[in-house]
Amino acid sequence: MRIGVLGAGQLGRMLALAGYPLAKDFVFYDMSGSPSAGLGEVIIDRDGQYLDDFISRVDRVTYEFEHLPVAVAEELAKHKPVHPCPRALEVCQNREAEKTLFGRLGIPTPQWQIADSAESLKAAAEELGCPVVAKSITEGYDGKGQAVLKTPEEAQAAWSSIGHPRVIVEKFVNFKREVSIIAVRAEDGDLAFYPIAENTHHEGILRYSIAPAPALQAHIQQDAEKYIKSLLNELNYVGVLTLELFETNDGLVANEMAPRVHNSGHWTIEGAMTSQFENHIRAVSGHALGNVAARGLSCMINIIGEHGDIERILELPYAHVHLYNKGERPGRKLGHVNILADSYEELVWRVRNCAQFLPGSPEFTSTLTPRG
Repeated sequence: MRIGVLGAGQLGRMLALAGYPLAKDFVFYDMSGSPSAGLGEVIIDRDGQYLDDFISRVDRVTYEFEHLPVAVAEELAKHKPVHPCPRALEVCQNREAEKTLFGRLGIPTPQWQIADSAESLKAAAEELGCPVVAKSITEGYDGKGQAVLKTPEEAQAAWSSIGHPRVIVEKFVNFKREVSIIAVRAEDGDLAFYPIAENTHHEGILRYSIAPAPALQAHIQQDAEKYIKSLLNELNYVGVLTLELFETNDGLVANEMAPRVHNSGHWTIEGAMTSQFENHIRAVSGHALGNVAARGLSCMINIIGEHGDIERILELPYAHVHLYNKGERPGRKLGHVNILADSYEELVWRVRNCAQFLPGSPEFTSTLTPRG
């Protein structure tokens, strides 16, 4: 089976690496002009001239990145199965549509309003009560296209910095931690849910993911599964879906969803019986889903900006290095390291020992280390 992947970055690369043992071939369709997958067949098409060629070379289509033209996915769906469905792509590209869908399905969200000017942004901040977070309705990821308003008077500066004609304004959530759940749905509707991961961000970029999330109450996992199940079934979804959430004293509040394999699921490569990447390939290919149980305790460390002392990390018997074959650049995701341990105490020590070899890594803090 030949699987076409829209996008040609590190997520596509890891999908292919998981799919090759299942005898899949991969064709990447890159619209950026700068593919980094580094394997498979790559079609670079910035102007949309070679879409028919791409269609002719593949049996099924998936995508590794949600910020791509929905029209392209819809056109492909006329000719070949596209998983996840283009509707999931459309919802995820519009924060207003996403929050509206969450509300309709009974998934808790922060209080929110829409603003289309600096004046209406200020009014929304006053009505919701600061602090609020303003986010561009479309585009924006890894903290881009966002601004925090501590007072309504900051509306003009926030509006100018975001630079979009419409923003969603969300009341700040007083959360205990950020978590995410990754689930996968097969063509026949079979579902599987990975353990919730606890995520630590720094300057808008994910830096650490611990899985399973420590000290997690059973009902929190159950609630997360209920919420993401409703999304999967509503969208008739096939493949991996990620739901990012805030855990509060009153339960979970949804932040956003991602219709793809996700950075907070990279721990699954060594830390789960079947990785998110293999399960996505299984789902979009029409196969049975794999076991999603954790093998033990894991922490994923993102490598951002510069590679650091990879040789020293490779000497660590509990570290698994994944490099994306990318050049160094500030803020760029260059790879990740998965750390395995038998206890959370051991995990904390091992993560800190590894992070010292990664320049610019923020201090490892989590619910396991509240004060660092």
